[in-house]
Amino acid sequence: MQSDLLDLHVLHLFRTRSPLTHCMTNDVVQTFTANVLLALGASPAMVVEAEEAEQFAALADALLINVGTLTAPRAQAMRRAIECAVAAGKPWTLDPVAVGGLAFRTRFCHQILSLKPAAIRGNASEILALAGMSAGGRGVDSTDTAASALPAAQALARQTHAIVAVTGEVDYITDGQRTLSISGGHPLMTRVVGTGCALSAVVAASCSLPGDRLDNVSAACALIKRAGSAAVAQSHGPGSFTSAFLDALYTLEAQV
Repeated sequence: MQSDLLDLHVLHLFRTRSPLTHCMTNDVVQTFTANVLLALGASPAMVVEAEEAEQFAALADALLINVGTLTAPRAQAMRRAIECAVAAGKPWTLDPVAVGGLAFRTRFCHQILSLKPAAIRGNASEILALAGMSAGGRGVDSTDTAASALPAAQALARQTHAIVAVTGEVDYITDGQRTLSISGGHPLMTRVVGTGCALSAVVAASCSLPGDRLDNVSAACALIKRAGSAAVAQSHGPGSFTSAFLDALYTLEAQV
């Protein structure tokens, strides 16, 4: 399917199916992540208490695990939610924020890889570290290029049987055999907290949609880049960009 038609098809699925997306994400980005999902037509839920999280994970269409503000109780809740999602046949997505730079979250992410994520979305340094390869990185920021992490992404996809998206100036999405690339976006997207984390939530939601999962994740990345490019044209800096970005997501049909 032609890329623009695929993006429009996936967007239509977001609007009509409104996937219920359980986001166990970091404290910094919860509101922005919820608003991004809503603008696309998905239905967000932020359920974090362990007893509720495992119950809700079986009910939701998709689960996001983002380790940006990981704590020991939250790690326990996340593991319980993942196990229930897997038992219920619901896809879960991992965003390994700052993995490789901090020991606790690195151990946790390596441990849960055995629980069969449907997708993994991270920057180049995070994907390199998760794959067990040498990586740079400064906190949540990557010092490696997405292209340099592509072999690691492909190896990680083959190891986990997940779709791996390594994102940056160019996004690379791979199942270990096939690889798609997505250009676009704008550097201003990196000056707003939460665009990458919100993308991971969109990737998680896309994994619940019918069709080829590699295509769906690729379309999710393309829609975010397209909205980012449109928002930059309407904004004057990070503050106005945030509002313009949500508006661009809401009116994506006119841009595809």
